Amino acid sequence: MPDRAAAAAGGVAVIIVNWNAGALLARCLDHLSRQTLPPRRVYVVDNASSDGSCDRLAVEFPHVELIRAERNLGFAAANNLAAKRAEGCDWIALLNPDAFPAPGWLEALMRAAARRPEFSFFGSRMLMADEPARLDGVGDAYHVSGLVWREGHGAPAPGNYVEEREIFSPCAAAALYRREAFLGAGGFDEDYFCYVEDVDLGFRLRLFGHRCLYVPDSVVAHKGSALTGRRSDFSIYHGHRNLVWTFVKNFPGPWLWVYLPLHLVLNLATPFAFVRGGFMAALKAKFDALRGLPQAWRKRREIQRRARAGYREIRPHMVTGLVILLQRLVR
Repeated sequence: MPDRAAAAAGGVAVIIVNWNAGALLARCLDHLSRQTLPPRRVYVVDNASSDGSCDRLAVEFPHVELIRAERNLGFAAANNLAAKRAEGCDWIALLNPDAFPAPGWLEALMRAAARRPEFSFFGSRMLMADEPARLDGVGDAYHVSGLVWREGHGAPAPGNYVEEREIFSPCAAAALYRREAFLGAGGFDEDYFCYVEDVDLGFRLRLFGHRCLYVPDSVVAHKGSALTGRRSDFSIYHGHRNLVWTFVKNFPGPWLWVYLPLHLVLNLATPFAFVRGGFMAALKAKFDALRGLPQAWRKRREIQRRARAGYREIRPHMVTGLVILLQRLVR
């Protein structure tokens, strides 16, 4: 087992993107300050908050490097900004302000990175902050139709997902990336603003030959959509627009065309899954996704040109099955 010094080799920068997180940000930073393996740097990127949540950081958390944006850059661009500044750190750990890490969270991730060098990015075990006996998720699942969801969400925590295993991609609310791999893949797609950007990046990283490991000892409590609202129009719009671009940009050809009919069925059915709220947001998401297809296709050409892995390598980590897709749509 690597010792703490080996686990810390190269250093890690923790990045937190804040937008009107209020007391959640201070709670997050308080938990982060108790880590058994302290990070080399901590960045808070404030996306032009109006609630004063960053006003006392210099006093209460003097080790934090605050980056104030003049406008709301979105989750994707704000993380990219801090990742580029984290020179001298081989790793970047992303943490949402509504995610509260257990003391051993970062050390568990860094130990896994030292022990399993064949993996370049890592996912955490996320518990529901208000119901810690249930999982908030153990990474993001990707269905061949293009639908994504947080694996394990709502499942009882005891006895479930307690072993290390490879996953498609981590939830960026609490994840670790080799900085060189993150930047080499282009970071998050800033056109996404927020939502699904972690799955999109994970897909690209896989295409470029990287792999993702779930680390069950890296535990965080997560409130989940505390800032944007679960199933809000905002989250529905960005999530369902961005999953179209993720499918078009990344799915290896010729399998893109094989699964395109299923992807079309998914997108035609999606607005009707929100007839009790969110229908217009979902409809607008699909319309704007279509408007953005030319740019997504240009990005696809560059991504596929650089790809080292294809469908055969990535397929074992995707989800298939029409029944599973229908079950997810009616939830």
